[in-house]
Amino acid sequence: MAETVYQRGLVWFRNDLRMADNTALYRAAKSCECVAGIFIACPETWREHNDGDHVVAMRLRSLMQLQRALEKKHIPLYFLEVATFSEVPAALDQITQKLKIDALFANAEYPLNELRRDQAVRAQLKKRRLPLELSTDRTLVPPGSITTGDGAGYKVFTPFKRAFIAAHDNSGEAFAPLPAPRSRSDDHAGQWPEWIAVEGDSNLVRRVPDTVGDYAVAPGGNQRVRDWSTGEAAGARALKAFAEIIDDYHRWRDFPARENTSRLSPYLNCGAVSIRQCVQMATQANGGRWAGGSEGATTWLSELLWREFYQHLVVNYPRVCRNKPFKPETEAVPWSDREQDFAAWCEGKTGVPIVDAAMRQLNETGWMHNRLRMIVASFLTKNLLTDWRKGERYFMQTLVDADFAANNGGWQWAASTGTDAAPYFRVFNPYSQSKRYDPDGRFIRTYIPELAELGHRDIHCPPRDIFADHGYPAPICDVTESRKTAIEAFANLKK
Repeated sequence: MAETVYQRGLVWFRNDLRMADNTALYRAAKSCECVAGIFIACPETWREHNDGDHVVAMRLRSLMQLQRALEKKHIPLYFLEVATFSEVPAALDQITQKLKIDALFANAEYPLNELRRDQAVRAQLKKRRLPLELSTDRTLVPPGSITTGDGAGYKVFTPFKRAFIAAHDNSGEAFAPLPAPRSRSDDHAGQWPEWIAVEGDSNLVRRVPDTVGDYAVAPGGNQRVRDWSTGEAAGARALKAFAEIIDDYHRWRDFPARENTSRLSPYLNCGAVSIRQCVQMATQANGGRWAGGSEGATTWLSELLWREFYQHLVVNYPRVCRNKPFKPETEAVPWSDREQDFAAWCEGKTGVPIVDAAMRQLNETGWMHNRLRMIVASFLTKNLLTDWRKGERYFMQTLVDADFAANNGGWQWAASTGTDAAPYFRVFNPYSQSKRYDPDGRFIRTYIPELAELGHRDIHCPPRDIFADHGYPAPICDVTESRKTAIEAFANLKK
């Protein structure tokens, strides 16, 4: 069947800020004579979703670079700021009319509010018989397409992974990246106006501004993203650099003092790199396979499937988007209301060095090593018995790579409230984790200079008589006794 050919197409960019391997952009460029793009900022909704300044800065700085790259292809990128998702349908209705658009293209997003926004846009445009073509791009396959024998979504990762790999014959060939669009002619580019007035307080403008709502996004203007290069080219460099060390990923990935993780998550989150580009690189290193071959590549591909699993989860079980635990019975966990404990955790002042070093890394850089994310989440939810939603929210507001699905899934895993969760009796011991994964204390010394002079043995669990002398707080809890308390709290829940 021949594809529909349109005269004028509009690509609605969201968290897919790249030209190469962008399904919506590819489809628009292939089926439309003239193509333009639009990005709609919704700062009030972003705040409601706990998007932090660093995530927004990464997003919008990447958007600025995308705008420049598209201009070289003679594809204009418009920018509109409205307050909330609820204003988007009417705004897009106006914009598509004024630009005489024949079809709107976008890549699907899966959290509940994003799904409802897109449904409202489709309903609004349907009144004029204007199609909204949504593509699978943020995931490898559409959520809901990998199911159990009874047609339900998987609740456990390992059978999901097994079914996914079996469905694709243990090959990554089905996920070859798409090319960037060809350059449009000057004649076509000249058909687009510089700006368009939109009813309300905002104007549709061509240039991405340096400030959006209360967010300052000028380059260098955000402390936590200064050390991150942004945009598609930076994402490609990061992917290439990781390809050179991926074979050793399994060996060193859990050691926070070593630079042996991909650090691609901020680029995946804003869409400067695609999931397919990651899969292509890793499967090439793995002999074209998902499993087998390079142990490092196989391990990282499994991490990519964890990301896929969590994206599917928010569609198959939308209650996790409503601030609810996946396991309903865990709503009854008697969480502690000791705000001073949560504040100490946030500030990196718990008196447990590996936890504090991790939290200080987060607060200073906007990023945290994955092994440390598990350690600090276990400590907060089990040793301090603090509601996982507080930690989830703090990570969303602070991480430069904060993605709702992955962040929610990770926190519920650590708190034993979610799908595929750690058993409630599995509580990380932060001291043994520290000794195992930071054996010489190099990571701790980087972020806790107060303890820099301690020897390898003492730095993980300093003797109590040195706290005052070093200006470092004593532990706020006994990890052994608090573990017992947490286990009792979960064991008493009614199934």
